[in-house]
Amino acid sequence: MAALKALVIGMGVLIVAGTVTLVVLLVQRANAPSAPRVAGATPMVVAQDIVLGEPAGSRIGGIAAAGGALAIWVVRPDGERVVLVDPASGRRSGEIRLRD
Repeated sequence: MAALKALVIGMGVLIVAGTVTLVVLLVQRANAPSAPRVAGATPMVVAQDIVLGEPAGSRIGGIAAAGGALAIWVVRPDGERVVLVDPASGRRSGEIRLRD
């Protein structure tokens, strides 16, 4: 009977300690400054240099998210195209030519 009484007291102490720890952590996280987040946005990869390898005279006409890739509209002297880049690896994953 004494062992059961000690076990119940020990579990009660653990429950109280766990609850106090949870409340302290919640208060700390609520008061901590956080970076602004856009609803529905996915976290971006740390900035890295991406070279598209386009010829001289080319320019970027626009950039948009396309599923899990970045669609980069490239205006070149010989025509326009959309280059698909995987943002995680920084590599080209495809290309859409508007004219052949």
